[in-house]
Amino acid sequence: MKRKLLYTLLVFFAFGFIAEKSSAIPAFARKYRLSCKTCHSPAMPKLKPYGDTFAGSGFKLSDEEAPRYFVPAGDDKLSLIRNFPLAVRMDGFIRYDFGNGEKTDFQSPYLMKLLSGGQLSENLAYYFYFYMDERAEVAGVEDAFLMYNDLFNMDLDIYLGQFQVSDPLFKRELRLSLEDYHVYTPKIGISDISLTYDKGVMVTLGLNTGTSFVGEIVNGNGIPEAHERWFDKDKYKSYVARISQDIGDFLRIGAFAYSGREKQYNSLDDNIINNAFVWGPDLTLTVTEMFELNAQYLTRMDSKVFPHQDSISAIEDIETTGILTELLFMPKGDDSNWYLIGMFNDVQSNYDQVKYRSYTLHAGYLLRRNVRMAAEYSLVDDYNLGEYNKINVGFVAAF
Repeated sequence: MKRKLLYTLLVFFAFGFIAEKSSAIPAFARKYRLSCKTCHSPAMPKLKPYGDTFAGSGFKLSDEEAPRYFVPAGDDKLSLIRNFPLAVRMDGFIRYDFGNGEKTDFQSPYLMKLLSGGQLSENLAYYFYFYMDERAEVAGVEDAFLMYNDLFNMDLDIYLGQFQVSDPLFKRELRLSLEDYHVYTPKIGISDISLTYDKGVMVTLGLNTGTSFVGEIVNGNGIPEAHERWFDKDKYKSYVARISQDIGDFLRIGAFAYSGREKQYNSLDDNIINNAFVWGPDLTLTVTEMFELNAQYLTRMDSKVFPHQDSISAIEDIETTGILTELLFMPKGDDSNWYLIGMFNDVQSNYDQVKYRSYTLHAGYLLRRNVRMAAEYSLVDDYNLGEYNKINVGFVAAF
């Protein structure tokens, strides 16, 4: 077993030296001719506060002008981007599992994304990405929205399109670890209500007091294929509210609530209505630039859900709780070339199939600003798969 693992690690390090020679600059950095470090810390895709401001301002910097961004066409109402902004993200890993069967797997590429985003006018912007390869499948479009920034000359933004319901909390797509934020992903029977991707509208408001508000109205059934040109499977919508408050320069606390209703369809009955409610607090603590602590607690309650499509009866009064804690260590703050993460996931429910607990240690090293190597260990206790250990080593690159 040790010899097999040694061979795997040798291949990983050989591949790492090849990856080190790739040097490129993603779309937004190209636009403003700035380093990725301006918005990302300690490494992409994680955003630091300046990057959050940039994204929330319609992908423009108030203190920087993008040179020759639009094509002059003699029409003030027309915005033609001179060089259409594109970027690619590619991740690749080697995975080794033990404790639940010994197995090694080459997972490169693990994912490939095509991303684009930018200004269409002073206040109008867009963003989308297309999964060209997600674990050997073409997953299609996930994030895709149009946003209007600073409505009524206030810090009031509106987004219309497709996004993750949990984005106002801790963005899954911006995490540094391979291990997911499982607190946002439980699948309760055949319910389509989720805190992951959905279609709808999101409104954000920021105040000078450090208070921010977010409201969402979404279909409440994910991003399925349209049926007779309708994406929503029923007449109901889901509603989301979020408030957060900055306390000094080191603490942010927040509260989140989601209320949804859905019609349950299975092969035997289509007259079941499920009422779902999710709520919980969160916080981010940054005592020094070396440490960042993120914590999330959520409780979800479902009134009535079919466990399977062929179930004779529904399960009632399902309660699911989730905890996420993530501690990030950056020895030199924004200037760190390496970082460490400790993470804990815990999901418990009286619907056993979603029970999950994991302890994760992650280490990353920047070969370039846009190429990092990563090694990760997780001890997992999964109701469906049992208890096992997994090790991942690989790379994350953007260009």
